Amino acid sequence: MKIFKFGGASVKDADTIKNVVKVLKNEGFKNTLIVISAMGKMTNAFEKIVDAYYNNSEDLATNINSVRNFHITIIENLFEDKKQPILFELELLFGQLSGFLAINKSANYNYIYDQVVGYGELLSTKIISSYLNTIGILTKWIDVRDFIKTDVSYRNATVNWQETKVNIQILDSQNLYITQGFLGADSKGKTTTLGREGSDYTAAIFAHCLGAESVTIWKDVDGVLNADPRYFKETVLLNQISYNEAIEMAFYGASVIHPKTLKPLENKNIPLYVRSFYNLKNKGTTVGKVPNLLPETPCFILKNKQILVSITALDFSFMVEHNLSDIFKILHNYKLKVNLIQNSALSFSVCLEDKFNNFEAFLSQIVSKYNVTFVSNVALYTIRHANQKAIDLVEKKGTVLLKQSTKGTVQLIMQ
Repeated sequence: MKIFKFGGASVKDADTIKNVVKVLKNEGFKNTLIVISAMGKMTNAFEKIVDAYYNNSEDLATNINSVRNFHITIIENLFEDKKQPILFELELLFGQLSGFLAINKSANYNYIYDQVVGYGELLSTKIISSYLNTIGILTKWIDVRDFIKTDVSYRNATVNWQETKVNIQILDSQNLYITQGFLGADSKGKTTTLGREGSDYTAAIFAHCLGAESVTIWKDVDGVLNADPRYFKETVLLNQISYNEAIEMAFYGASVIHPKTLKPLENKNIPLYVRSFYNLKNKGTTVGKVPNLLPETPCFILKNKQILVSITALDFSFMVEHNLSDIFKILHNYKLKVNLIQNSALSFSVCLEDKFNNFEAFLSQIVSKYNVTFVSNVALYTIRHANQKAIDLVEKKGTVLLKQSTKGTVQLIMQ
């Protein structure tokens, strides 16, 4: 089978959904499974619903109606017959959402998040499957939660590979399947999510379990670029990237490929293609058993909204193993992602990502044991295959607070 993954930008409105049809007709869709994300910025919109519900805000009903109207507008622009059964299915899904919000007793934000945000993927796949069937491309819609099973780590669930493989391997390769990215289910059937941008990972899970021919991620760019064009004026298309190099780039925060996506593909030598859904003649980027990087060029990875924390012992003793073990335990307890560390005799510096908004709680605990200073809202630049010209380019973007070099890789924290 082939696995296609379409992200939110590729299904953001009626025109882009019709463009998906062009992609399928151009590439062929026999023996294919399609993974689809929420439409456009709908994950953000559902996050607003979660926040309004959690904070008991008066905006809850408005936010829900806004999301409903967005999807109804797309349906009206897609279908000629305005009395489509998909409208009933849409209202059924919103009824399920309202039902959960009415009966939920949990105060766990992460649990609530996963039960609500996943409706973005359910809506997008229902609408697109219905549209394809209407125009004669027969699809089989499947609920990914029946196949991908996980633990209960809401918002960042770990896949139960053994159970997931058994579930996925029953699929008939003769069908054209459509399913949701990003989602799974725990042992009790409760929705879990695989982390933001987890739809790429979903595609890799299916590919691995099915022994797929390939995975193609369709995006609004020509492929994997050596830098984000929003922050760097001159970018280069990377024609080929090895699995190892792509994993390194993902580890440092390259947003084009989800960090968990690559290992399941490498284990079965399944190539990953990153291509433009606008420019179908362009072959994009191939990730696989290929030379490390073609062309060889510096690659720039930017992570914004970082926190630089410097920690010293209260008695100015050395920062050694027992101190570091204690600090990392506290960081783990508050789910703070560590993106860079630097250690000296008396101090320990760490660049953090606070995606669960736990930094204040972390700070209140650690200041009882250590001297702590921090700088918020800094930028972490990572340069792979760095040369002096590339380093100079980044250093012109602000004040360097910390710089660290290893073989071929330079990281700079900038303010």
